[in-house]
Formats: sequence, C-alpha cells, structure tokens
Amino acid sequence: MGNGIAHVFAQNGFPVNLIDVKKEALDKALATITKNLERQESKGLLTEEGKKNALQNISLCTDMASACADRDLIVEAATENVDLKLKIFSQLDAFAPAHCILATNTSSISITQIAASTNRPHLVIGMHFMNPVPVMKLVEVIRGYSTTDEVTHQVTELSKAIGKIPVPVNDYPGFVANKILMPMINEAIYTLYEGTAGVEEIDTIMKLGMAHPMGPLRLADFIGLDTCLSILRVLHDGFGNPKYAPCPLLVNMVMAGKLGDKKGEGFYNYTDPKNPVVSASFH
Repeated sequence: MGNGIAHVFAQNGFPVNLIDVKKEALDKALATITKNLERQESKGLLTEEGKKNALQNISLCTDMASACADRDLIVEAATENVDLKLKIFSQLDAFAPAHCILATNTSSISITQIAASTNRPHLVIGMHFMNPVPVMKLVEVIRGYSTTDEVTHQVTELSKAIGKIPVPVNDYPGFVANKILMPMINEAIYTLYEGTAGVEEIDTIMKLGMAHPMGPLRLADFIGLDTCLSILRVLHDGFGNPKYAPCPLLVNMVMAGKLGDKKGEGFYNYTDPKNPVVSASFH
C-alpha cells in the first residue's frame, strides 16, 4: 500500500521520499503510481499538469537514514509483521528529526507496542489507509497509549488535506475495520471449508444479498491471504477469543503460497487478471 500512500500525498502537493530496501521495488511502485495517475487523467479526475506535478513530488530512496533526515511525517507501510515493524520503528526513531511524527499503516497491530520500540511514543500514531488508497476515503486514526492530543489533531487535519475522511479509533487489536471485516472473511472461508457452498456461490450471495461490491473470498485474495491470516492471529492473540481462530483452510493456503492476487492464485486464479476464475482447487 506504500505506493498508494505516496500517490495521495504527492498528488496533494507534498514532497515524498518513497523508501524501500530494493531499487526494483521502488521502480515497480513508481510504475504503479504513474499508471494510476494516468487512469485518473483519462477519467477527467486529474489534469496532465497535475499528474506531472505529482510525479515530480516523488523521490525514490534506498537509504533510510538520508531519506528520513528532514521529514516532518513518516508513514510506515511494511508487511503486517510485528517484529519487522518494531525493527523499522527503532530505525526510524534513530534517523528522523526529534519533531517528526512516526505513523504506521498497520491494519491490526498495537500502536502502543510499536511506539514502545521508540524514544518518542508521544509522536507515534496509526494511520490505517484503506486499499486502494487513491480511491478509498477512509483513514482510521489510531492513538496509542502515549500519543498526544496535538499529534492526533495534526494527523487528523493532514488526512483531510490529502482528501481523506479521518475517523478516530482506540488502540485495540484490529481497531474497527478489521475487527469486523476479518471474522466475516474467516466465516466465509469456513463456509467453503465445510462444504456449504462454493467460492462463486459464497461471493455471489454476499454481493447480491448484502450489497457488497466484492465477495469476501475475492476480497481476501485482494487483501492477501497472508495478511488476512496475520490479522486474525493478532485478533486471536489479543482477545484470546476462539471466534477469531483462523480457518485451517486459510492456514494451509498460506503455507502453500496461494496468497491471492499478488501470487496469481488464491480462491481465484489470476492468469488473466481482468477475468479471474475460481481456482481449480475449488472446482
């Protein structure tokens, strides 16, 4: 989601350093941003000059120390892995100026736990964007135990400045969006696992019966099955409630590398990305 976050900040006039450890990942991210800006232009949502200005606002960086040196806000969007995020925040704390706000795009991990890996817990906050970031309006703004009112206010106003609708949320596992969404996705996977209905049938019922724009199994593929599993484990560990236990089918699919869109197969097969079909495993 990092490229989407960079996209919306750059499009709204903010200079952005887009950071990754691999140059290849940065090149791919910039290509994605360019493609998405061109799509906005083709729909009349953005002028050619606006597209050009947005791209000029983005710098690609593989050196975290130099990229963070003069920033006012850093938004982390790494994989949903606790140990990785704690390591990154410890590094960001060392590299960023003393006044810099450190935000995380985590979808479920405790802001308070992440903040504790820094010497500035009062400046650490959650900015949970929805995917795809350039399209979705919501940002969950999650304050940790030590996050100050001023930082919360600044991030709330900044979210509005990039065209988003910020909603304040307290720091508990899964926050609001995923505390509600992930059990639904997990239940859809259980419904498939138990043989109640097939992939297409489950998604069709939820789309037509509940007016969801995307069925829960297709949505799981879009999010990434590994990410869904990580969030469910955070919920299960955090609340100790068996209702959050991941379905064994989800666990097996992640172990098998069937992670959804990003790996070409999950509940659907994405050989033709524009026309995904139900994976042969579920026919």
